[in-house]
Amino acid sequence: MREIIFDTETTGLDNRADRVIEIGGIELFNHFPTGKTIHLYINPGDRKVHPDALAVHGITDEFLKDKPSFADVIDQILDFFGEAKWIAHNATFDMGFVNAEFARLGRPPILPDTVIDTLAMARRKHPMGPNSLDALCRRYGIDNSHRTKHGALLDSELLAEVYIEMIGGRQTALGLGNISGSSARSRQIDDVEEMVADILVRPKPLASRLSEAELENHAALIAKLGEKGIWSKYRASN
Repeated sequence: MREIIFDTETTGLDNRADRVIEIGGIELFNHFPTGKTIHLYINPGDRKVHPDALAVHGITDEFLKDKPSFADVIDQILDFFGEAKWIAHNATFDMGFVNAEFARLGRPPILPDTVIDTLAMARRKHPMGPNSLDALCRRYGIDNSHRTKHGALLDSELLAEVYIEMIGGRQTALGLGNISGSSARSRQIDDVEEMVADILVRPKPLASRLSEAELENHAALIAKLGEKGIWSKYRASN
């Protein structure tokens, strides 16, 4: 299963007027980071970066002047995402902007059933919160000390770690974030399954913790229940 953890930065909060100016994404395959990423800065045309947004991500109008338009990169974005799930934190915000950009170019929207919102996941898993990306990094012991401002690729990298924790923890990936190639992933998955199997098989059964008196009392109880008792059936099957 292929998934893309992604994030966007924008000129402001209104997707009807504001524009996407940065998109970053991390590819996962069967919940393993593959090392493949996308990271693009995008020229928003005549839309200026709102001061409040600038304070969050630090991306200036001057910096964006020579960057490609969304029309220039839309095919690159769609090729990277392909048939993968789109996964974002507060996905309603990001998808609102992405689909607004698609609509301006006459492209069909990304449908809700292909989108996973990690904020909604976090709220179900941790109903007492807080569930911001920074709060989840603290909860799961993920180092985000280098996150002084929001950035689409950096936030995607952090969210990928958070997402893996929320669906089962780091043992899911076992630190194999830099594997590439389907054969390498298959070997790693086989190795993980064999290792787990070895861990789960006890080489020597544990000694019984029941005393002789307890075993005798249990046998007497089963006899009293008769042949129709469920314990008799269980004992016969073993």
